[in-house]
Amino acid sequence: MAYLMGIDLGSTSIKAVVYDETGNMISSGSQPTPLTHDNPAQPTWCVWEPKRIWDSVVYAVMEATSKVKDVQDIKALAVTGFGMDGLPMDREGNPLYPMISWHCPRTIPQYEAFTRRIGTENIFHRTGKRAMDIDTIYRMQWMKENHPEILDATDKWLLIEDYINYMLCGVKATDYSMATCTSAFDQRTHDWCDDLLREAGISKNIFPKAYPAGRVLGTILPMAARETGLAPGTVVVLGGHDFICAALATGAIDESVLLDITGTWEMLVLATDQINITDELYESGYYLEGHVAKGKCCYVGSTVSGDMTEWMRRNLCAEERMIASAQETDIWSTIMEVCRKSPPGSNGCMFLPHFSGAGAPNRDPDSMGAFVGLHNAVRKRDMMRSILEGLDYQFRMMADSFTAYRLGTPQRIVATGGAAYNKFWMQNKADVTGWRLEVPELYEATPLGAAMVAGLGIGVYASEQQAVEAVRRSVTIYEPDEELHKRYDDYYQNIYVKLQGALGDVNHAISKRFR
Repeated sequence: MAYLMGIDLGSTSIKAVVYDETGNMISSGSQPTPLTHDNPAQPTWCVWEPKRIWDSVVYAVMEATSKVKDVQDIKALAVTGFGMDGLPMDREGNPLYPMISWHCPRTIPQYEAFTRRIGTENIFHRTGKRAMDIDTIYRMQWMKENHPEILDATDKWLLIEDYINYMLCGVKATDYSMATCTSAFDQRTHDWCDDLLREAGISKNIFPKAYPAGRVLGTILPMAARETGLAPGTVVVLGGHDFICAALATGAIDESVLLDITGTWEMLVLATDQINITDELYESGYYLEGHVAKGKCCYVGSTVSGDMTEWMRRNLCAEERMIASAQETDIWSTIMEVCRKSPPGSNGCMFLPHFSGAGAPNRDPDSMGAFVGLHNAVRKRDMMRSILEGLDYQFRMMADSFTAYRLGTPQRIVATGGAAYNKFWMQNKADVTGWRLEVPELYEATPLGAAMVAGLGIGVYASEQQAVEAVRRSVTIYEPDEELHKRYDDYYQNIYVKLQGALGDVNHAISKRFR
């Protein structure tokens, strides 16, 4: 049986996981993702140093391969990870500047100037991508304004996954899902946007050729094989964006399955074979991104989620942290037990989860978070539960929008990500939304999806559907409590959906003065 490796470049850790053809985890390795603050005069600026990223990949892969009896069994690998971040490279493959991190605010002026001149709706209609200040094109504009000599010497600008592929096999290329992250890729023609790039002052030639995920790039270079412990001849296959690879692993390859990924961000992903870039899609707050499944793309909606629960842990849960430490238990289990003591509806307290602005479907970067309905009987546990409920109301609004904007008619919701394994939260999400939720028992859906892409590339699987069937696992089902759902539906329809509009003027005034 062939083994397949998925390398996942996360913003906190880099993982290398080896699977067999049926999705069983054989071995794994992990290293922290080293973030560097490169300018003492600009403490918020940060980058990924190419050599440090490569070294972390090497050590993670080495750890994984060291646990495999015969590395010759690892027939192929694919790389996945976060989007947008990349670096300029010369013709000899030397990095010319570190990768500006998505955490870094230095490209906001370029984003604001370009979108003010061109218009976000115009960019959307040319690319299908919703413009964000972290998009690759604004890194290039920043480089042109601040280090023009570097851009002049650049042969290709490679995104972080593409850089690792280059280090592994010596080929400069990207896939459709990663290309979307640049905000310079036309998803209808699968080519770079000539006119948009001309207006941005960026040469089309700086971008690598884009291909569908699953394309064989080559075999591992001798030096990379020696460093990582991979066998000579191991095939390197073009992977894709992290959450899109997770969509493959969880079976979200057609419009019947809506994928909910909850981490720092909550991402909703619905596969489609239609590329309809319309005014209605723009108004919906969703955008299109290439899929790793051939001939597919996907509708994507996103909003910040995990940051809110982390804020709760840091600022409301000092007592719970001490209890968890003393009892040597998981902090989130302790927090959920406190939330459970608050009644459904959080005793009238409601939370608007807009700490980073409003995401899909009613995008507004100047919306702010809020607790409303506070009164003398509200206790800390009510505020804590209201945060979970507010995130679940936001999820319902996003999920309902797929039907409201005629983007698709999903029959199932499959959940993955860290929050998917929080039983109390998942049951509450089912009760709030009225949806039946499925949580597959997969080991690391993102690197598994990359490994599946590798398998598709070398013919281990004949199709995406066959790959999904091969790794299918049992699922935990969360059925909504109908009586609770009726109550939550009342709170949602008559209170929550009105909050953003009702608080709009006040939040905008606060944002203007303090954000």
